[in-house]
Amino acid sequence: MSSDEATLKQVEECIRRIRDPEIGRSLGDLNMIRSVRSQTDGQIEVAVELPTPVYPNRERISAAIREAVAESCPEAPAPDVVFSSTVRGSESGGTIGLQIKNVVAVGSGKGGVGKSTIAACLACGLKAAGARVGLMDADVYGPSIPHMLNASGHPAATELKTTDGQTINRMQPIDAGGIKLMSMGFFVDPDRAVVWRGPMLHKALTQFLKDTEWGELDYLIIDLPPGTGDVSLTLSQLIGLAGAVIVCTPQQVALLDAVKAIDMYQQVKVPVLGVVENMTGEVFGRGGAKKKAEELGLPFLGEVPIEACIRIRGDEGRIPALFEEDNPARPHLMGICEQTAIQIARQLLETPKMPQLEVL
Repeated sequence: MSSDEATLKQVEECIRRIRDPEIGRSLGDLNMIRSVRSQTDGQIEVAVELPTPVYPNRERISAAIREAVAESCPEAPAPDVVFSSTVRGSESGGTIGLQIKNVVAVGSGKGGVGKSTIAACLACGLKAAGARVGLMDADVYGPSIPHMLNASGHPAATELKTTDGQTINRMQPIDAGGIKLMSMGFFVDPDRAVVWRGPMLHKALTQFLKDTEWGELDYLIIDLPPGTGDVSLTLSQLIGLAGAVIVCTPQQVALLDAVKAIDMYQQVKVPVLGVVENMTGEVFGRGGAKKKAEELGLPFLGEVPIEACIRIRGDEGRIPALFEEDNPARPHLMGICEQTAIQIARQLLETPKMPQLEVL
């Protein structure tokens, strides 16, 4: 073995022991070191593969690598660290033929807490970071997602051939700025109420999942209706959810219902990724959701201030504009996207795969 090869091996061994600052496991255990190689100018390049494109403050990994190399291999030059990302997932929808790495439910214990806004922002933030994203509006009684994303039309039906020669029909989701979108809002008049019992609701959601040509996705965000009713149970029966995000406002009345939603997901064996405190500020107060998350031993994914720009962009159908660099809400919303994606990656490592409930 040449001296250069020995140095590269020594460098790789020392950086594999570095603990990832978000997940808390070593880079070697997480299989995040793609390569360590010499460049033509004599520099060492370390290629790191992140588990999500919205990994927060990746510069911490660069600094830790350079520090470790300086201490363990002082004769080696300071390495160049380059990043790529490959979303890891539980292949949530594989049991019903979906090619989706992570299906994430966004729920709340009560209405009026901005759940749909947070769901739309999660989808837009992940898409802005480069992930392949779908958004399913399962709030069939109040489908507001199409308005927030300025999406309209009627999903077209397409005939597809299966590998065994069978013909199947699939709905093509509406393209909303690169996000694949399906909603009851595309099938009913905006002023008409949906008056359905549970079995019809179950059938519609099953069709939205199984009969939509979602393609290959890194994340499918599902905006749920408020409460702890049929929709959440249907989803837990159909697919292995990567987890649920609970949205609530800071005041006690909202928190009481959020706790019930958390308990419901835990009963049906869906990991709770964490809690989002929405509309933080003078009107509803601050910190109630964070305190409750700490009491329950759940991650706190972040707070969203009660900014007028969020309401305005939602009314205009321009939720993606919230992720423009100069928007004051962007850091808060992107922080929630980052923490949600990291919690998904952590769940994959720490939580054993749960058996799915029998479909009743």
